[in-house]
Amino acid sequence: MNGLLYALGGTGFTFLMTVLGAAVVFFFKSDRQSEKAQSAFLGFASGVMIAASVWSLLIPAIEEAERLGKVGWVPAAFGFLCGVVFLMLLDRDLPYFQPEPDREDCVKRGLKRTSMLIFAITLHNIPEGMAVGLAFALAAKNESSVLLASAIALAVGMGIQNFPEGAAIALPIRQSGRSRTRAFLCGAASGVVEPVFGVLTVLIAGTVQVLLPWLLSFAAGAMLYVVVEELIPEAHLGNSHIGTLGVMIGFIVMMTLDVAL
Repeated sequence: MNGLLYALGGTGFTFLMTVLGAAVVFFFKSDRQSEKAQSAFLGFASGVMIAASVWSLLIPAIEEAERLGKVGWVPAAFGFLCGVVFLMLLDRDLPYFQPEPDREDCVKRGLKRTSMLIFAITLHNIPEGMAVGLAFALAAKNESSVLLASAIALAVGMGIQNFPEGAAIALPIRQSGRSRTRAFLCGAASGVVEPVFGVLTVLIAGTVQVLLPWLLSFAAGAMLYVVVEELIPEAHLGNSHIGTLGVMIGFIVMMTLDVAL
């Protein structure tokens, strides 16, 4: 019971930080920002996702696999590849999720990019929530104050990282023409999976621990596919330098948070 309560509190905090990050969309006064601002926001989202896929997903996947006595690069490489293939299939079929008359129109208005962006970051939040839940489950099982402190530190670190991730969803969605409220709700909703999967992980901790390296690397592959296929090309349309600077700034922000925390 303690493990469940701790995991709920920890992942609840990470979810709250995602919500706060998405809320920055309300601080932009004009209805439609300039094309340069759109390139900057898309570039920022790309940089955040590139850094998160390496430091929040691939490196932890390798370390967790090695801790379990496995060859670290195997789940990282093959899980990553599975994530890429899965997103390629989703990318191919996504227009057909729309009503027949609206398919091409919806895709041209950026619906495909928006949907993939939400999906990729939400997918990335699942193993993060599981990692936090697993940390609290281990602390509760061993009744260790040291492990509990480590789990709390992990939750705080991931929560702070989630702030730019919430913004990385909400701002590009706002730039694609959606309302502030819709952009905020999409950004906030991406973090709901963390408390859900954090609590589930406590209940089935033994099984999940073995799968965690594969899930982390799968999410990394999915995120990088979205960045390369959708975000960076859009960020460079007409404003290549602005988009590039956005990528670099987003990467530096997320890398600093990941390494420092």
